[in-house]
Amino acid sequence: MKVFSILTIFAAFNLISGNLAAQSNAIASLADKPTKHKSGSKNLYFDVHHIGAGKVTAEAVAQAHAKDLATEKKYGVHFIKYWVDEKEGNVYCLASAPDTQSIRKTHGEAHGLLPQEIYKVTAGQESFATEGKVYFLDVHELGAGKVTAKDVAAAHQKDLAVGPKYGVNFINYWVDTKQGIVVCLSQAPDSNSIRNAHREAHGLLPSYIEEVKQGQ
Repeated sequence: MKVFSILTIFAAFNLISGNLAAQSNAIASLADKPTKHKSGSKNLYFDVHHIGAGKVTAEAVAQAHAKDLATEKKYGVHFIKYWVDEKEGNVYCLASAPDTQSIRKTHGEAHGLLPQEIYKVTAGQESFATEGKVYFLDVHELGAGKVTAKDVAAAHQKDLAVGPKYGVNFINYWVDTKQGIVVCLSQAPDSNSIRNAHREAHGLLPSYIEEVKQGQ
């Protein structure tokens, strides 16, 4: 009888120990896995720096961008791409971040050049770029509350259909529906080709078009 009791206690002890070990291993396994941000936990932003005509070079912007990349993790920011218009002195940055202040803090600490505008945007489906062709950014200022993401997506499909006729490769777009801003990235022979493509596709002409150099 005593032998049976001892064996029963011993078996119960092994069972409990096994369960604890399994729980410990499960916890350790979870701890080893990187924490993933939930879909949508970060927002997409397009920020614009107006530095001044003739006051910026692509090389200087590349150096500033390297500083951004060295600082971004501190504020939960991920800089994706940037574009610079050396002639007009404008720099455009695309980044994901928790909020606009995170972007400002990153730029501020990295090099002190703060953007004049930051747009919270949604992006379209990116197309392939052609190596060696010139990039352009064209900006549509449609007015606050006067555009929806669905409308821009439909207009972009029309651009894609018409673009080849004018030698324009529409690569992607970003839309801030709250402020009514649409930014299009394309490759084209010149700015007039982009205007003509937009005009024929849907009639919505950009407020301005800039030839840019892309970095990332």
